[in-house]
Amino acid sequence: MRKKTRVLIVDDSALVRNSLIRLFKTDPDIEVVGSAADPFLAAKIMETVIPDVITLDIEMPKMDGLTFLRKLMTQHPIAVVICSTLTEKGSDSYMKALELGAVEVITKPKVGTRQFFEEACIRVCDVVKAAALTKPKKLTAKPMIVQPKLTADAMLPKARTNSLQTTDKVALVGASTGGTEALLTFLQSMPLDCPGIAIVQHMPEHFTAAFSNRLNNICQIRVKEAVDGDSILRGQALIAPGNMHMLVKRSGSRYYVEIKDGPLVSRHRPSVDVLFRSGAHNVGKNAIGVIMTGMGDDGAKGMKEMHDAGTYCIAQDEASCVVFGMPHEAIKHGGVDSVMPLKRIASEVVAKSFR
Repeated sequence: MRKKTRVLIVDDSALVRNSLIRLFKTDPDIEVVGSAADPFLAAKIMETVIPDVITLDIEMPKMDGLTFLRKLMTQHPIAVVICSTLTEKGSDSYMKALELGAVEVITKPKVGTRQFFEEACIRVCDVVKAAALTKPKKLTAKPMIVQPKLTADAMLPKARTNSLQTTDKVALVGASTGGTEALLTFLQSMPLDCPGIAIVQHMPEHFTAAFSNRLNNICQIRVKEAVDGDSILRGQALIAPGNMHMLVKRSGSRYYVEIKDGPLVSRHRPSVDVLFRSGAHNVGKNAIGVIMTGMGDDGAKGMKEMHDAGTYCIAQDEASCVVFGMPHEAIKHGGVDSVMPLKRIASEVVAKSFR
């Protein structure tokens, strides 16, 4: 008999708690072991039962969610999914939650909460079950030192690779759960002459700008949220804006990105499959594909298409992934040339870019 994922809901809104309880009851693999209006009540529940996953609001009475998250991760790490009404103004809290060890963030609306959870039922359950598979790390007191800055058919059909010759290389990267920290490791290792990089990280609307700025302040290379028409340049990484697809296009020897709306692809917008298919169309053997930690199979089909178009494709290995879902599916689809630890991927991309 499959072990159920035990969930503790911590939110000061009775409406949200009840909505989540009803939502989780629809999934036979999830069991709600308790709900609490604040972290102190949650701690009481945890004296008798330890959940696999905690869904946690940020704005609560008595103790805010970030303080509770910090205490959890320094004392008894548990997989935490933030469920908050964060807005663009609150994106600093979003990034702080990820830094403190939250596995994922679900943005709930300020109005229409019940309808939101009904429509997002499958995604929320999938996120919680994926979180239960992670291995939360104990948070140390040492702060991060920031160095000074010295199916994709819905978006585009299958087609033959553009045969125009150019020597420029482009790295196309896809990530999801656990990807924020994986991308930090990857991009911090990139030298100033690295190939141009285009990234899809599953992330809510409004938060990709703050995420890009954070990376830009830490990494040697320039990192920015992509804008329609941005050129893909050496020493620069472009991150797809939340809730918009990103495609790689080509004009002569210049590669650039197209940002466009469209339906969810593989349940995501932006979708890694859309980015990778555009790479298969327009970059082919001049691309280097990378698929990192993440839940589900987004990117697997697109990576196979890139591989078939001559792209050298890399998957992050299971040991270094928070969730091995996306790399595992890409490997199963036969589109991966090399499987390696996260810390080796950047040097491999750079080496391949000069061949």
